[in-house]
Amino acid sequence: MTSVAAYAAQSATAKLAPFKIDRREPTPHDVNIDILYCGVCHSDIHMSRNEWGFSLFPIVPGHEIVGRVKSVGSKVTLHKVGDLVAVGCLVDSCQQCGSCHDHLEQYCEGGMVGTYGSRDPKHNNDLTFGGYSEEVVVDEKFVLRVPTNLDVKATAPLLCAGITTWSPLRHWKVGPGQTVGVIGLGGLGHMGVKFAHALGAKVVMITTSPSKADDARALGADEVLISSDPEAMKNAAGKFHFLLNTIPVGHDINPYVSLLKRDGTMCIVGALDPLKGAINTGALVVGRRSVAGSIIGGIKETQEMLDFCGEHNIVSDVELVNIENINTAYDRMLKSDVKYRFVIDNASLKK
Repeated sequence: MTSVAAYAAQSATAKLAPFKIDRREPTPHDVNIDILYCGVCHSDIHMSRNEWGFSLFPIVPGHEIVGRVKSVGSKVTLHKVGDLVAVGCLVDSCQQCGSCHDHLEQYCEGGMVGTYGSRDPKHNNDLTFGGYSEEVVVDEKFVLRVPTNLDVKATAPLLCAGITTWSPLRHWKVGPGQTVGVIGLGGLGHMGVKFAHALGAKVVMITTSPSKADDARALGADEVLISSDPEAMKNAAGKFHFLLNTIPVGHDINPYVSLLKRDGTMCIVGALDPLKGAINTGALVVGRRSVAGSIIGGIKETQEMLDFCGEHNIVSDVELVNIENINTAYDRMLKSDVKYRFVIDNASLKK
């Protein structure tokens, strides 16, 4: 094993602080990665504070990892020393069930192994530790290639915010001739706007905040719909083929359902909390509308997303922080005081 520097939460009420972790000795199929940058996801806060009720401590968060290959196992064929690579939200799955065979490891019927906060059954049931650390060791099948033309630090959030929005846009075949609404302009929403625009759809940013209109247009939105304006919402009814709902907390979805065309779909990607209020099923039935959900993406589609980003020069809008300021970054995230994602400069761990 190799001891490396990290930052961890020791309990749900503890702040993140320096912590030493042991990385396993690489197996013949493993890739050892020097982490350059790690994105800061809202899930990191939820997990560090056990807000979902299943956190295992100590927690070293971070599942938006970009780095360079330090060494490879003797049977590794997909990556070589010096490659620019990435690791997202999962580091293993059963690889035997239907979902895994369909390259949708995020829906593994045996349960995916998260990059942090999971037990790893193939490695002594050890607890996985994430990217708020100097190095990580991952099976080569779960390591992704990063296009070298992309801004490395701004690539990190693509591994969660990027794939979380890309996967449903591709699954519902968003493209030219469609009107797509992106609900909420945050870490997820800003990537949804960029992707939907690059895919050729007409993009409408749907927000409660008129002050976000200029930012939305700069990101690629063709129009902005203020959802707190009843008249504007009434005029927009029935105009959307697809809605990407990135609101991160439980909320009333009924005002948005009415925006859908017949056979339109709203996909929820932001909220894991219960929705507020009863769903007006009449609006669903009359228009044959659908409400769906989606979570991250499989390895194959994550690689496709990164390649698409390389072709279209798409990255996240980020603010770089040193690891010693991570607790302040968490506080600012909760106040929506970031455009649009924090990224840790992992070189600061060496200090």
